[in-house]
Amino acid sequence: MPPLRTLLAVPVSLALLALAPAASSAPATPPADAVLPLLLTSGGAPAAALLAREETGTHYAQAGQGIARADHFRAGSITKTFIATVVLQLAEEHRLSLSDTVEQHLPGLVRGAGNDGRTMTLRALLTHTSGLNDYTADTGGTVPLSPLQAVRIALTHPPADPGRYHYSNTNYVLLGLVIEQVTGDSYATEAERRIIAPLGLTDTSFPGSRTTLPSPHGRAYDTDGTDVTALDPQVAGAAGELVTTLTDLDRFYAALLGGELLPPHWLREMRDTRTAHGLYGMGLFPVKLPCGTTVWGHNGRIAGSYVRTAATVDGRRVLTFRVNTTALTDPDLEPALLAAEFCPRTS
Repeated sequence: MPPLRTLLAVPVSLALLALAPAASSAPATPPADAVLPLLLTSGGAPAAALLAREETGTHYAQAGQGIARADHFRAGSITKTFIATVVLQLAEEHRLSLSDTVEQHLPGLVRGAGNDGRTMTLRALLTHTSGLNDYTADTGGTVPLSPLQAVRIALTHPPADPGRYHYSNTNYVLLGLVIEQVTGDSYATEAERRIIAPLGLTDTSFPGSRTTLPSPHGRAYDTDGTDVTALDPQVAGAAGELVTTLTDLDRFYAALLGGELLPPHWLREMRDTRTAHGLYGMGLFPVKLPCGTTVWGHNGRIAGSYVRTAATVDGRRVLTFRVNTTALTDPDLEPALLAAEFCPRTS
């Protein structure tokens, strides 16, 4: 799904609830905990959970029933951060260049309705500035497709304004194909070898066409209450098929932003938002909070799951929260929760 493009105003009532000092007779409660129940009462989620990773340790909280700390869940577009990391690692190895055209790696594939892979770079795919149509606008993100089928659907539409930021899942489906062409292995195999195994993310996987979740897991619900726990991840592919846990996501973003996966030059490239006019880097997007702190991360939405990870620029503080439904009905709640976690408390 598209990332949060602007930080919405945090309602005064939420700010007071999140930032009110704890009673002197009780230990201080992390302020994000106060916002979490609102994801149920105002956001419409059956259950919610968060895991904060800080220099002093980790903190877990949940609201509602049917969700647990160790649960596996679908992470949707958070997959894009993994894909972008692999592409940048390949650039570091000089196996591709971000200035390469799509045509150089996937000859003849991107043609039609005004789309032309000969003028489209890998950088444009990474930053969502290619202009390619988002194939999920046609499928609703509910139809399992092969990568080639997804691309062909997108190519029935003329491009948006190339060079301007236009979030499209098609970009990352193509990057998955580029990884395969360059390495001879699938994007899943490369991500497992380069990221998942080295970091010990034992509960993270690319399920391919497997419709079930690993144990343990709870139930997942669409916005109308339909149980969508069983889902073919080919509805998203390289743009959103990842299955993971709160612990693994916190570990991944801490490692990435902490410099464990990319050299400093490429990490700066990943966070460079100039190509996308300040809205997106490469598999990461920034959010500036009311207190002036900027956090980096991604969100993910797929049927039955909404997830958000945000971290400080050095990766020393990370927050991941999730709900077991497709979307929050109140868009103010996400920025409120991030501000409650990353902005200093006031007395």
